[in-house]
Amino acid sequence: MKIAFSVLSVFSLVLAFDLKSSAQEKEQPIIFKIDTGNRAQVIENFGAAGCWFSEGIGKYWPEQKKEQIAEWLFSKSFDDKGNPKGIGLSAWRFNVGGGTAEQGDSSGIKDFRKRVESFQNPDGSYDWNKQAGYVWFVKKAKQYGVENLIAFSNTPPVQFTQNGRGFKTEKDYKSNLKPDQYGAYAGFLADVIKHFDTENLHFNYISPVNEPQWDWSNKPGQASQEGTSWQNEEIYKVTIALDSALTAQKLSSKIMLVEAGMLNYLYAGSGNANRQIQNFFGKDSKLKVRNLKNMSDFIGGHSYFTENGDSSLVQIRKNVADTARKYDVKFWQTEYSMLADGFREGTKGKRSAIDCALFLAKVIHNDLVVGNASAWQLWNSYEPGSPDFDTRYFLIALKPNEKHTDGDYFQTKGLWSFGNFSLFIRPGMQRLIVDRSDKITDLEAAQNVMFSAYVGDKGKVVAVAINYSTSEKHIKLDLVNAIKSSNLTKYITSALEGDNLKSYPVQKIKDEVILPARSVVTMVVE
Repeated sequence: MKIAFSVLSVFSLVLAFDLKSSAQEKEQPIIFKIDTGNRAQVIENFGAAGCWFSEGIGKYWPEQKKEQIAEWLFSKSFDDKGNPKGIGLSAWRFNVGGGTAEQGDSSGIKDFRKRVESFQNPDGSYDWNKQAGYVWFVKKAKQYGVENLIAFSNTPPVQFTQNGRGFKTEKDYKSNLKPDQYGAYAGFLADVIKHFDTENLHFNYISPVNEPQWDWSNKPGQASQEGTSWQNEEIYKVTIALDSALTAQKLSSKIMLVEAGMLNYLYAGSGNANRQIQNFFGKDSKLKVRNLKNMSDFIGGHSYFTENGDSSLVQIRKNVADTARKYDVKFWQTEYSMLADGFREGTKGKRSAIDCALFLAKVIHNDLVVGNASAWQLWNSYEPGSPDFDTRYFLIALKPNEKHTDGDYFQTKGLWSFGNFSLFIRPGMQRLIVDRSDKITDLEAAQNVMFSAYVGDKGKVVAVAINYSTSEKHIKLDLVNAIKSSNLTKYITSALEGDNLKSYPVQKIKDEVILPARSVVTMVVE
């Protein structure tokens, strides 16, 4: 009996110790201190492009189908259950074509869908009925109240190029524009802007060069799209010409540079299209464009190929932010999709839709928080593919017919994880510098909980949390100098079938917020 009592006592002590240890090991909620007086950059827009499939959809697809696609991209409305109808983009990128579609197969671009019409005919006259499908989406963006329209060009019209094509055939990393056609190209872009101004479709920005670092050369019949290289001196020359053309026609659109092919080229890199912040915004640079009448106050770069591993993801964006700050210029991230395999994160095989959606959210978060980006724009809004896996290139998956005159379309988890940012963080809101109780670094957060917060002019606070881990996480918000509100609303994107930016019941700010495993959660306080 004495022995039995001793065994029982030991068992009780062990059990009590285990329970105590378990309680101590239970994760405490991460407390995020959000001081609305501790501000960073102003957010100007979230956007996407309509290449390459806007022409077929906008021109030929049935009305109901293309209207639904437009609603998903542009709507800021909610249904009767409080769920968003769309992701409320605040920028839309329109490709000003180079005339390869008119050339047909002789253009040398193998995929007919990636050949683009030009408004200007070879004889210099204009046909404003061209690019009808692309223009349909511009008009829809305007109707939905998209705040920023951006026109961008991948190549000058083919009649202005050295080889008569919309891509390079010589690998020399120089512009395909004829040396005596800079004024003509600038005049063409100004004419396009002026025409759409008369149609009440004002383009806030015009981008004359795209990814100037790449050679864009190929054999005729093997080219994948329109494109040309540009050296820094050539970019400067075309910018001066465009500034003069916009001024001559009394246009208010701003010039947008430089759409760098990788973020590294904004501050470093080799070749003749490198160190573009220093070259175009350095006060002593001979290529300085800052003081041009029609120049914007930011520089644009693309996040492609800079996310292979969290260390690179964070460090490259820190370098961009540091250099932009030193040269007093804002940074916009103006194109991204998962072109490289960084999104696989060391895995093999197909990546699920939620894995791709979370990786997209991680890149957006780091561009905003570490890179200090004032705007964030995706590449293609829609492309052929599956909505269930490897949704690396698009927000909306297409299954078009052979001629692309009709087809099926599907929303993806990436559409809604982008919407966790784009729908709620409106132009003019300001990012807040947040303090977190766990004190982990940006690098450590990339596999844990990433968190950012933003404030509007009426005190509205929006926070976006990305739970990258495979376990549920608990957080608490500590709002300082904020509006008097006791409630918050959550919108969640997760692997669950219905969690497509789904609205969840209002809860008290003082209570813990539960972040489901592998999810993006937007919290709104107003």
